[in-house]
Amino acid sequence: MATRHACTFLAAALLLATAAPSPARAQAAGPIAVQAAPIERFDAGGARRFGPLEFRGGLVLTSPSPHFGGLSGLIVDEAGEGFLAVTDKGWWLAGRIVSEGDTPVGIAQARMAPMKAAKGATLASEGRGDVESLARIPGGVLVGIEGVQEVWRFDGPDPLQATGRRLISDPALARLGGNQGPETLLAPPGGAPAAVIVIGEESPEDASALPGFLFDPLASPKPTGRFTVKRTDEFDATDAALSDDGSVYLLERRFDLLRGVALRLRRFPLSALQPGAVIEGEVLLSANRVAAIDNMEGLALHRNAAGELILTLISDDNFSPVQRTLLLRFALIE
Repeated sequence: MATRHACTFLAAALLLATAAPSPARAQAAGPIAVQAAPIERFDAGGARRFGPLEFRGGLVLTSPSPHFGGLSGLIVDEAGEGFLAVTDKGWWLAGRIVSEGDTPVGIAQARMAPMKAAKGATLASEGRGDVESLARIPGGVLVGIEGVQEVWRFDGPDPLQATGRRLISDPALARLGGNQGPETLLAPPGGAPAAVIVIGEESPEDASALPGFLFDPLASPKPTGRFTVKRTDEFDATDAALSDDGSVYLLERRFDLLRGVALRLRRFPLSALQPGAVIEGEVLLSANRVAAIDNMEGLALHRNAAGELILTLISDDNFSPVQRTLLLRFALIE
């Protein structure tokens, strides 16, 4: 979901969000149609290289489904084709990204379903519909829920059919502001430096910090450590993904009425996320409203056939008629 600054993104966004159908009243999972229009240029000048990143293409996604939109977390399979996303109204979106090389050209086999809680309820019906982050774990996935500041686990090969259970609910997370919750989730293979890592959207206490939490839920319900990512130029954390070489890629978003929307990508080693650490990282990309961006909130990684790291970004349109759902792809060239 947008930050409290981006909640002013436009009044229409809020009006439409309140008018959108409630996921709590949703019926059953099913296929949806998703239309895709190509994004030929990332910036107005037509450049394709931005530091170490090369723009490989993008899509503007639309759908007649009233539940489509608000995409706030993303993972892809090893081939970068199959994907799973979550919405901030408590729905799953799954499907396949159709590509020509690394250039996305469409979405196929799209399905949506409300996220299930126990006894036939949905997360939304329990006041847990604001799902903001997503991470793959062995045997399932984790999701981070803003507002209640919890992490839930969904087991099984198809999350759209799974029933979730609460994994983490801790006072340290609860002290985050209502709109400053678990925007990013990491679940490192092997559980080091922690089994579950959470980075909050921003800190309610320190404007220069993005708060980080290390959890080992099987050992203790409380954080095993805290760390900080430096917050600069009013950028907030919106997602993070872990590459196979042990690097964390952090997606950040800024919005204000004067400067408009902006995105930033930073990178730092996973091993740096230790108790007490203060992390700055390397800026890979900064882009403002003159680029083909919106409220970018989802980030996923995979390797292409040439071994290049491919970054896939997706935006949260806040169910607003003046915002867009964008899917962007970049290759890391180093």
